[in-house]
Amino acid sequence: MKKLLSIVALTCFVVAGTNAQNTKSFEKSALEEIAADRYLAGGNAVDYERLPRKALTPTPKGYEPYYLSHYGRHGSRWLLNDRDYSAPITTLKDADKSGKLTELGKKTLKALEEIQKTTKGRLGDLTEVGEKQHHNIAKRMIKNFPEIFKAAGLHIDARSTTSVRAILSMIAECEELTAANPTATIHNEANEAIMSYMNPSKETLQRMSEGKARPIQNEYGAKQRNPMRLMKALFNDQEWVYLNVMPAQLMGSLYDIATNNQSHENGTTELLDIFTDEELYNLWCGNNLYWYLNHANAPQTDNVMPWTHAHLLRNIIETADTVTTKQVALRFGHDTVVLPFISLMDLDGAGASVDNLDELDKYFRNYKLIPTACNVQFVFYRPKKGKEGDILVKVLLNENEATMPVATDSWPYYKWKEVKEYYLNKLKKQPRSPFPSLPSMSMPTRGQFPGLN
Repeated sequence: MKKLLSIVALTCFVVAGTNAQNTKSFEKSALEEIAADRYLAGGNAVDYERLPRKALTPTPKGYEPYYLSHYGRHGSRWLLNDRDYSAPITTLKDADKSGKLTELGKKTLKALEEIQKTTKGRLGDLTEVGEKQHHNIAKRMIKNFPEIFKAAGLHIDARSTTSVRAILSMIAECEELTAANPTATIHNEANEAIMSYMNPSKETLQRMSEGKARPIQNEYGAKQRNPMRLMKALFNDQEWVYLNVMPAQLMGSLYDIATNNQSHENGTTELLDIFTDEELYNLWCGNNLYWYLNHANAPQTDNVMPWTHAHLLRNIIETADTVTTKQVALRFGHDTVVLPFISLMDLDGAGASVDNLDELDKYFRNYKLIPTACNVQFVFYRPKKGKEGDILVKVLLNENEATMPVATDSWPYYKWKEVKEYYLNKLKKQPRSPFPSLPSMSMPTRGQFPGLN
């Protein structure tokens, strides 16, 4: 098996010299990880609860946590468009009418039709799995930081983009926080007024990246997607396939539905099973490449995409300096915000700049960064009453303690003044770019409430 994995890895990514900067490689290959858990091939569709979480480092002696500032993605959802479900069904139905499906093809069509029955009126909506993810995240926040979340009269400012799935994710967490602390006051907000720093327009982002990213995606997509084995497994007449089917497109649609099936409590691996480990890995390679080029620190798109969320970083910095009492700031939005944001901060090496895309998966794996319900938590610590010391901060990426490109002798804890100085200096170096400058907007604290994506 190990020999097979090695051979396939070479077919997808030819080993060559890399010019990766500020990167760290992973212990296991992506192919090995996907073979061990095939749902990881879903990339940004991975169920958050599949990711491992390590025990947190104890609070430094003489300190107490007093403020948590957060940005998180909505939970698992249905696919976004009706065509995501209907297109492969139409193709397989046409084949079935012509007697061109194998037994596996017929089973696949039946599975797709059963899934489609659940989608009416729910496209893009939060699923029951997505709701549970946020209940669980909130429970762990309370368990990890009871000094904050059980404080009497705690003020919680919770904001969301105007997306219904993000709003419902916010509500799920707030339900847990209210149950744990009936004395807490929670303000919820979701409106267009706060979108300028929560979620820039998709049109702006697409204009910025598509011109340079699309040709690269097309080039690598041709190498990473070989649908012919699957076509032979589904159809009994390859000449008919040649005349009537777009194999790569069908394979991609089946992959999307199969990997997103983990978003449902009753989801099965039936559709995943039509793929080999190598096919799932190759399909994920294309998914991973898309996210890297369009939303991360890719030199192929001029390293500008992380800067689209400089305003969010500034907001978090400015807001932290206004907090004097125990408080919580929750922001709910999307993976298209989280990935550029953590790339800009270079959390746990998410800012990797990889020139050689044949080696991208050695340094950048989207399923580790932006699964459904992915989140960033900034936890601030102050000296206990009667003690002296600097304000400290640690950052959790998907609830694991993360590294930042700032010096510290007590990781995962960093001196806030040094973290703030580092990132404010970085923000001063924001390059000129095609996207419009966005206003700096501080998130109000007690008694005032704007919002987030």
